[in-house]
Amino acid sequence: MRMTDLKAGWGVVGNDGRRLATIEEVGQDYVRASRPGFASDLYVPASAIANVVDETVHLNLAKNEAESMGWEQPPRDEDMLETTPDPELHRHV
Repeated sequence: MRMTDLKAGWGVVGNDGRRLATIEEVGQDYVRASRPGFASDLYVPASAIANVVDETVHLNLAKNEAESMGWEQPPRDEDMLETTPDPELHRHV
């Protein structure tokens, strides 16, 4: 399974078969999924995806476990870490 194969609108279910969310966006290492009745989305890491069958993403943990993983916060973007070069770095003395 490649992350680029996943599409917005596909369902996300736990390994217990219970529906968790619907994919809204596919990132490089996660999917952002909306949950009915919840204000916050889930940022499901690729490592939690066990399988994809018929436009449904199956996780490697149960729905209740997934809901308690703290995935409401977006993942850190390594490119967002300090990328502004230090002006003193290239100064000639």
